[in-house]
Amino acid sequence: MDLTLFLVIGVVIIALAFDYTNGFHDAANAIATSVSTRALTPRAALFMAAAMNFIGAHLGTQVAQTVGKGIITTPEGNHGLVIVAAGLIGAITWNLITWYFGLPSSSSHALIGGLVGSALASAMVPAPPGQDSTVLWGGIVEKVVIPMILSPVVGFTLAALIMIAIYWIFRNAQPGKANRGFRYAQTVSAAAMALGHGLQDAQKTMGVIFLALFVGGYVGESDPIPQWVILSAAGAISLGTYAGGWRIMRTLGRRIIALDPPQGFAAESAAATVLYGAAIGFGAPISTTHTITSAIMGVGSTKRLSAVRWGVAGNIVTAWVLTIPMAALVAALCFFPLYWIVE
Repeated sequence: MDLTLFLVIGVVIIALAFDYTNGFHDAANAIATSVSTRALTPRAALFMAAAMNFIGAHLGTQVAQTVGKGIITTPEGNHGLVIVAAGLIGAITWNLITWYFGLPSSSSHALIGGLVGSALASAMVPAPPGQDSTVLWGGIVEKVVIPMILSPVVGFTLAALIMIAIYWIFRNAQPGKANRGFRYAQTVSAAAMALGHGLQDAQKTMGVIFLALFVGGYVGESDPIPQWVILSAAGAISLGTYAGGWRIMRTLGRRIIALDPPQGFAAESAAATVLYGAAIGFGAPISTTHTITSAIMGVGSTKRLSAVRWGVAGNIVTAWVLTIPMAALVAALCFFPLYWIVE
């Protein structure tokens, strides 16, 4: 088998493994609130989330185009494939670390950090003429850093506004009856959240696979993303979602704030709205984790600020800040042995 083809196949397999870890790492994003309020049973919620993730992955490719072309420029050939492989390994490693400790960090930012770290490491070794890799800092600021800052702020604010509206509209409603109604409504809002997760996160893996195919010479830069790439990425994230992410689910569902059904509905509705707007409107790869977590904080703060366990929230924010640099560091360390083996 040709070495380049072997590397392309290897990168595709690693990318789908990342997609799978993304699914079980971020399963909590879509369903933690619904499970914690008993709107859905855990297994039914996971099945629904997996199905909606699969559907959401087919709703667009704007985010995939950003990840595949707007983060780094990668040289064609084996050198470029090593860069992509190392970036994926860095992202997978950080996903597993944060999953183990139950911290809802961003798989999206782990992937971006991994790609940046491996690209920077590649600049430290001899490369074939014209085979240098470049980090597109302008694209990262526009498509990653600004959305990374804005999406939690918008999620927090929108969730708080929706929660205030619910309090006002249902101020005279009987609490028991209102809670039952919002449990039914959460089925819809959780499905919308899962659809948005598929729309955002499955596309990131599609973008990386497309990047590997382009670097390997199997697609052109202006070609559409192949259908098998869309199907495989959708399938991998759906299987990962169905495998569940119970450690992180406990953090989002109970440890930040003890949610009731109206709060769960408000948080999911706000987060889903932000995900759709970012993906369809701007092609920005935002973090579903940051968005739903900040939305949960937003609904909690409308009751009283002390209702949010800010110590837990602080630990989560620390993981957010560390995600890109730590994934980049792991990817950079992985790049060198891969480079020595292949080159």
